[in-house]
Amino acid sequence: MKRLMIAVLMNAVVGVSSLLAADSLIGTWKTVDEKTGKVQSDVELYDQGGKLFGKITRLTEPNRADGKPKICTKCQGADKDQPVVGLVILKNMSASGDRYKGGTITDPEDGKVYKAEIWSEDGKLKVRGYLGPFYRTQTWVKGN
Repeated sequence: MKRLMIAVLMNAVVGVSSLLAADSLIGTWKTVDEKTGKVQSDVELYDQGGKLFGKITRLTEPNRADGKPKICTKCQGADKDQPVVGLVILKNMSASGDRYKGGTITDPEDGKVYKAEIWSEDGKLKVRGYLGPFYRTQTWVKGN
């Protein structure tokens, strides 16, 4: 009985820490160009059905040269030809320890979809996209 109680308490602690981790990630994050250091977009992270998702809510340059809103011409499926502002780029991320994994991230510039992993580090968000054994990690900063 004592072991059962300890197991139940440990599961409760792990569950609460996962919820707290999700709460700290939920909100607006700014994507930053690695070369220029300039903010490119705002992405709102939100919980949907116990999983983490992220939607582009603002672009620093929202329009194409012709003045029309940027659209995801290279995206596939339901995202094809959709406006980039409003596009859900981070999908189905599940808590796994201190990170979120198991979901995907879409690059609206080339339409490619990558396996994703995200975590908080020093008050910033690390966003990693995988293509096989290779990966690239971006650092996003907390927005307003």
